[in-house]
Amino acid sequence: MINKTATAHWSGGLKDGKGQISTESGALSTQPYGFNTRFEDKPGTNPEELIGAAHAGCFSMAFSMILGNYDAVADDIDTKATVGLEEKDGGFAITKIHLEMSAKIPGISESDFQEAANTAKENCPVSKVLAGAEITMDAKLIN
Repeated sequence: MINKTATAHWSGGLKDGKGQISTESGALSTQPYGFNTRFEDKPGTNPEELIGAAHAGCFSMAFSMILGNYDAVADDIDTKATVGLEEKDGGFAITKIHLEMSAKIPGISESDFQEAANTAKENCPVSKVLAGAEITMDAKLIN
């Protein structure tokens, strides 16, 4: 089993508090987050964009692996994940994630491309852990 860690520190109340997020790798080190970065588009990060980054990255890697089943290798894969947070049942919930992917892959058919993309969407580890949300996708082959 592979274990990766991230830490969060929080001080104060919900609206006036401030937090910092760090990752084991150091890719994020005391990155600020708070109510204003989550709900008011202020500088800093928030849990939803971090989930989006994880999902986009995981999907892209899974897709590149699955392309091997089609004897294909991508020149480029670009994935954007939009994570939807909404009020639900007296609180908030992540209810939707939409993946937008475009890829340049020499020699692959559109049907094989779509099949590989859907397989990656269903089977990447982050998709599996986020299965409680509706995950949709638009996949575009650029050749």
